[in-house]
Amino acid sequence: MNLPERRDIRIPFPELFAWMESPMFGFRPFGQIVRVEDYIADGRYVLRAELPGIDPDKDIEVTVGDGVLHIRAERTRKTSEPHRSEFSYGSLSRSVTLPAAAKTDDVKATYTGGVLEVSVGLAEGKKAEGRRIAVEH
Repeated sequence: MNLPERRDIRIPFPELFAWMESPMFGFRPFGQIVRVEDYIADGRYVLRAELPGIDPDKDIEVTVGDGVLHIRAERTRKTSEPHRSEFSYGSLSRSVTLPAAAKTDDVKATYTGGVLEVSVGLAEGKKAEGRRIAVEH
């Protein structure tokens, strides 16, 4: 059996694929999303969001309303344009539904090492209880 000769395949326009993955054309599914993790600790709901390279004093906005926590941020380019950049710039946002026991008047936010941490107090004794729903057929 003869095996075909292996050739190095070169793409004639390598920038074309980077262009197609840009958020403007919609091929990059997670272009401008804020990645988060959440947990409950010490009677508080804690949400951590990755927001590296952002000035927390002027580029981050955290709001709470109607049981939803909203995070908005803006990442701007530096004055010197890089030759290549795979960083995401522009507006970033994320909204997360708070637990039913969340006290929206007890919210704290800190920013350290590129991570925004928002903690919301939880009401004592008030638990979101689930119930089984019968499926009719």
